[in-house]
Amino acid sequence: MEEKLTLFKNRKRFGIEKNIDIIFKNTALVLSSFVAIILLGIILVVFFQSFESFSRYGLKFLITSEWNPVKDEYGAFTAIYGTLVTSFLSLLITIPLGVGTAIFITEDFVPKVFREIIGSFVELLAAIPSVVLGLWAIFVMEPFFRAFFVFLHNFFGWIPLFSTEPTGRNSLLAILILVVMLLPIVTSIARDSLNQVPKKLRNAAYGIGASRWKTIFSVILPAALSGIMAGVLLALGRAMGETMAVTMIIGNSNAFSWSLLSPGYTISSMLANQFGEADGSQVSSLFYAAFVLMILSLVVNIFAQWLVKKFSLKY
Repeated sequence: MEEKLTLFKNRKRFGIEKNIDIIFKNTALVLSSFVAIILLGIILVVFFQSFESFSRYGLKFLITSEWNPVKDEYGAFTAIYGTLVTSFLSLLITIPLGVGTAIFITEDFVPKVFREIIGSFVELLAAIPSVVLGLWAIFVMEPFFRAFFVFLHNFFGWIPLFSTEPTGRNSLLAILILVVMLLPIVTSIARDSLNQVPKKLRNAAYGIGASRWKTIFSVILPAALSGIMAGVLLALGRAMGETMAVTMIIGNSNAFSWSLLSPGYTISSMLANQFGEADGSQVSSLFYAAFVLMILSLVVNIFAQWLVKKFSLKY
């Protein structure tokens, strides 16, 4: 009798646990579906708001730079070019700085207390509002780098990227302020990825006589590469969508130029500057530019997931 009672209690408990699992699974499914519905809703709203300009200008909108509300002519090539150039070049500078800082923090190059202080300072950068960084870029960074920009123009002006004489705010300043903003993202995720590398891999490399740097570049970094790549592409998405700091320092000029020393534009800064006073077809054109930015961001995220999965399988 006692055995039957115990069996009944076990079955009852198993049934309750099974019901809880089903409830949790269905709840998670509903909540995740809400995320997909919200994302789809945002895309549809932006697309339908931009449909007037999309049907009027088509793909010409992507390859022309004229933005003239008086003539009702719009093109976003300057903003698209500025978005891509500032994002990718800032990331190109951030990767060695961020990964190098993460290696310095995780490996025993200095005492632990100094590594913790440096790590805390880097993470505190993420807590600074972008508008404050924009003000800092205007009043500190621009005067500090002014002589360096003149040097770049005088000695490397034959290169199209430095062909314009610097006169103040420009795209290169926007790239540098983005580096400051992306550094804590890349460093934090790279540090977490490096810390998750099993100790036995380090010990095995040291056991066969590998030096510290050989171990870092041949064992530790490849093992943590998937996490580092995820952080890098997350930072790229942040760079493409950053608004306030870039708007304050990039110069906000729709005149196209290959030079980084001339004022530029990004899609985010264009939306921030013009949306408040826009009406008529200009609103639709701004939504078209926003839709292009969303597509670029979605492509970056899809590529990030594929890349992370590829490196995860490889290593």
